Amino acid sequence: MSLVFSDFRHRPLFAATGLALLAALGACHQDAPAQAEAKPVMTVALVSPQKSEWPRRLQASGNVQAWQEAVVGAEVGGARLLEVKVNVGDVVKKGDELARLDPATLAAQAAQQQAQVAQAEANLAKAQADAQRASLLDKTGSISQQDILQYRTAAATAAAQLKLARAQSEVANLQLRYAKIVAPDDGVISSRTATVGTVVAAGTELFRLIRGQRLEWRAEVPGDLLTGLKPGMRADLRRPGDDAAVTGTVRQIAPTVDLQTRNALVYVDLPKGAGLTAGQFVEGSFELGKHAVLSLPESAIVLRDGHSYVMTVDEQHIVHQLKVTTGARNGEAIAVSGALTPQTKVVESGGSFIGDGDLISVETP
Repeated sequence: MSLVFSDFRHRPLFAATGLALLAALGACHQDAPAQAEAKPVMTVALVSPQKSEWPRRLQASGNVQAWQEAVVGAEVGGARLLEVKVNVGDVVKKGDELARLDPATLAAQAAQQQAQVAQAEANLAKAQADAQRASLLDKTGSISQQDILQYRTAAATAAAQLKLARAQSEVANLQLRYAKIVAPDDGVISSRTATVGTVVAAGTELFRLIRGQRLEWRAEVPGDLLTGLKPGMRADLRRPGDDAAVTGTVRQIAPTVDLQTRNALVYVDLPKGAGLTAGQFVEGSFELGKHAVLSLPESAIVLRDGHSYVMTVDEQHIVHQLKVTTGARNGEAIAVSGALTPQTKVVESGGSFIGDGDLISVETP
């Protein structure tokens, strides 16, 4: 019985001890932080869209061609090609000798024509003397009028034959000069078919010459956009291989539009030494004026799921993903449109490593 009474006496002590323990645990729980503070994902630099005037451009493409290409051929036939002095790519001046035909046959023909001139001169002298004697006999009445007319006709015929012989002699001498095939203008040799030893016919093509080394860009432009183009406007081409810029000038706009492609040709004069070759296909653009744009560095654009986004940042440094539409490029900048203003703060680079709702820290300029 004493044991039972003793147990009842110690119960308040046990309860007090438990309450003290619970109080101590509650105090420790209040001292610990309720929740760990969020940390920035990364440190970034911010930029704002820039409002500026950009050139408005019309994109085009087309072939580079010779401004004018002269065909150089043989002006005499039946002569053997003795020597060829130029090759494709050679720059020549007007009058430079390109090739030479064997002059032996042509010289013999010239000599033959000269002999015929001498013979015609002798025939004319005889016919004129006979006509003069007939005139003297006419005074004495010892010759008929018909004979006098015959002598005078023979003299006139001999004079005509002399003119013909002299003309033929001049042609022969001219052909002899044509044995030297010369450049008709300054330019560069673009094609050569001349081969030493070939017996050429009159009119045979031997060379092609790009006159003045002038090239032009024949740009294909949609017919409904031609109204924005005028002669004298600037055109910028991208040289194939290194994309170097080449500046040209619009010379002429074709008066017709192709019925199948609905495109028209715009002829652009190119500067010498542009590094372009006839036959190359190049792309370029025409400057049509200026227009106002908002632009961002291209590094600020994030491509996700086939769309373009920028990562904007609010006052609490929270990231928000914003869909935008991109446009023309100017150097490293790109035109953008959407819910943007010049006051919007945008992550300059590295936006692909952060997401919507992330906390970031801002790099001090």
